[in-house]
Amino acid sequence: MAIVRVGFIELWVRDLEKSLEFYEGLLGFRLERKEGKSAYLRGYEELEWSLKLTQAELPAVRSLGFKVDERGMEEAQAWVEQEGLPHRLETDWGRPRMLRVQDPFGYPLVFYAGAEKLPRMLQEYHLYRGPGILRIDHLNLFSPEVERATRYYQERLGFRLTEYTEDEEGRLWASWLHRKGNVHDVAFTNGEGPRLHHFAYWLPDPMAILKAADILAGARRTNQIERGPGRHGISNAMFLYLKDPDGHRIELYTSDYLTVDPDLPPVRWSLNDPRRQTLWGHRTPKSWFLEGSLLLDLEGKPLPTRSSPLVGIPEHVT
Repeated sequence: MAIVRVGFIELWVRDLEKSLEFYEGLLGFRLERKEGKSAYLRGYEELEWSLKLTQAELPAVRSLGFKVDERGMEEAQAWVEQEGLPHRLETDWGRPRMLRVQDPFGYPLVFYAGAEKLPRMLQEYHLYRGPGILRIDHLNLFSPEVERATRYYQERLGFRLTEYTEDEEGRLWASWLHRKGNVHDVAFTNGEGPRLHHFAYWLPDPMAILKAADILAGARRTNQIERGPGRHGISNAMFLYLKDPDGHRIELYTSDYLTVDPDLPPVRWSLNDPRRQTLWGHRTPKSWFLEGSLLLDLEGKPLPTRSSPLVGIPEHVT
């Protein structure tokens, strides 16, 4: 399937104004439209919205969006019909045609091609706020069947594997897959699922990661810093993990590497390698392996989850 890249995420939040204070006020996302109970935001490099917040009774994830080319829309339609997957065509602000589908693992995917373009803001540096959020980078999904999901996304949706984690018995615990030419557009992490582990936005450089941490500290909001700043072993990227007011996890991310070569060999990591999660050896909080966001089905109802047969978490945790 001709998927170009990860495109957007839609979150249900309990208090829209409180969420906007976090995303727009602290992190500096650009608010482009507010209509009814929904708000549409983007980073400074993006020409279309990539984060939709909708006020609802419970926090959850309604949409995981992927941009495709026109051929990709036709291929996506053929795929859902061949697989017999629940789906429907929808529209949203600036998106005249979207295909919403519940994939075989329960993930609420949305495919779209055309999008209304917004004014270019990349070089309007005097308007930047926060650490300088640029663009959406990836989604990380909890899965109780990482190996099957990884293989399916490779074979049916055209993703390519860049890195993976195995235990001593050769069982797959996590995988990182891409379309756009860096380490990942989507990742699968072993755990209770289907759920969202986190979504990530690209920042300009490592100093912007530190600036984000300083902003949270200056606002006396360090309780919302879950992990970092640091450098991943996986992806080699600099990171900072935050929890929004509803507990949705957002990663601020930068400085991974190019993966466009078709013959690029995937990087293997051992599950209990202390350099895997954080290259510098810092321990990862237990919450990072256990907590995630609920997903919604096509009717807006929470999807049931199930435990993974791979029990436990890596040794190098706090």
